[in-house]
Amino acid sequence: MTNLAEDLRQAADAVALLGSSCADLAALPDAEVLAGQKRIASIRRLVDTYAAWMAATIAERSRPELGHSGLAAQQGYLSPVALIQNSTGSSKGDAYKLVAVGTMMADAEAADRLVEAALSSPDRDAAEVAEFEAKVPWQAPIARAVTAGTLSVDAAESIRAGLGQIDASVTAEKLAVALEALLAEASSLNADQVFKWARRMRDQLDEAGIAAREKQASDDRYLRVYRLGNGNVRLSGLFAPEDGEFMLSTFDSITGPRRGGVRFVDAERAAWAKKMQDDPRTTEQIAADSLVQLLKIAGEADPGRVFGGRRPSVRVIVTEKALKPEADAQEAEARQPAAPAGHGQIEGNPVPISQETIDRLLCDTGTRGIKFDDNGQIINVGREERLFTEKQRAAMAVRDGGCLWVDCEKPPAWAEAHHINEWLKNNGYTDLADGVLLCHPHHLLLHNQHWTISRTGTQYWLGPPVEVDPEQTLVALPSKRAAL
Repeated sequence: MTNLAEDLRQAADAVALLGSSCADLAALPDAEVLAGQKRIASIRRLVDTYAAWMAATIAERSRPELGHSGLAAQQGYLSPVALIQNSTGSSKGDAYKLVAVGTMMADAEAADRLVEAALSSPDRDAAEVAEFEAKVPWQAPIARAVTAGTLSVDAAESIRAGLGQIDASVTAEKLAVALEALLAEASSLNADQVFKWARRMRDQLDEAGIAAREKQASDDRYLRVYRLGNGNVRLSGLFAPEDGEFMLSTFDSITGPRRGGVRFVDAERAAWAKKMQDDPRTTEQIAADSLVQLLKIAGEADPGRVFGGRRPSVRVIVTEKALKPEADAQEAEARQPAAPAGHGQIEGNPVPISQETIDRLLCDTGTRGIKFDDNGQIINVGREERLFTEKQRAAMAVRDGGCLWVDCEKPPAWAEAHHINEWLKNNGYTDLADGVLLCHPHHLLLHNQHWTISRTGTQYWLGPPVEVDPEQTLVALPSKRAAL
């Protein structure tokens, strides 16, 4: 078993060698800076493991049944989370995370010890050992990965919160299978990416619960408008994903040129973008003025006019299952009564939407079919035009899910179409298979710093320049699109 205490000492020594001031670290060459960052991340992971263990100890000694004799109560706190938050100076969320992960680790360790004792006892038969093994929590692999140093406490909490708890439709066995697949890739993902993946897995396991969660998000919506003492008016609100994405799309379309949005080829749109970039107002002021202008337009509109001819784009991505006619759905239900309902996703938002919402949106906006082959590539024909068409860009948006660059979270609306085979240099056709979406900053970075993107079948690869990686090791670029 890994000796974490020795690992911690070695990591601390390695970090200490970097220097003892900001000036010392600023003088390091680039290679040492990158290596030093990894050493610091290593020691933080080890310290966080100890912090989680300690949080579990504090929580155990502050159990509710101990009343005022519990450790937290003795120190004047209502909960172990409050005690940890005060003693560490951290946020309440960070303190809760340490208690949650630490308790999970303690429970898993205790269960593993019982199984180990049962296996080593000559008086235990196979049935008794199996009974002890059945009591091991399904989250135990998460705890073991943290102890082994292959998973951070942040990522562990992301998995725990993302996969959720056992209920009537999601059994421990199903969660264990999902967890195994997730842990196989978690070491290469950050905590935010792990949470999104875990949440998607939970939604796939519990499609029937999507509608309930969607309703809860809608019930939680609010908008507060109130006047301050100085006469100014303040707005504060919360919107469900569907309405929220519409609002984001509205303000993105207005403020995009100021925030790194796409470049325009059309002369009129390019002139508007240049005017927006040169506007002396701040981006926040432009957004505020635009909201007031939109409200004025709405207030002056003809009450009898039906709007909808042109509006900000919010795409909904669904599988063919969700588009089947009602008769087909009834037939499928007759064949397989337990089959879950279909679900979809609002482009750019990780939260799924229910079949009912899909039906309503399709009635309002219609459909655009984009078919994939068995390998996951979009079925299309090549074009000799230099630019990708609007329909091709829409198809790439569904396939790529946004900017394809590693760790980039920019949605499709903020991305530009990049030719893998440069049009003039390589006589590249404007085929969907040879085009990917990149946000404007990463598109510029690729060309200016001589990165490359290549394709083998349906897998895209990012190739770093020799200055970044002498070996020029290819980095996989998976789709950001949620699997439906």
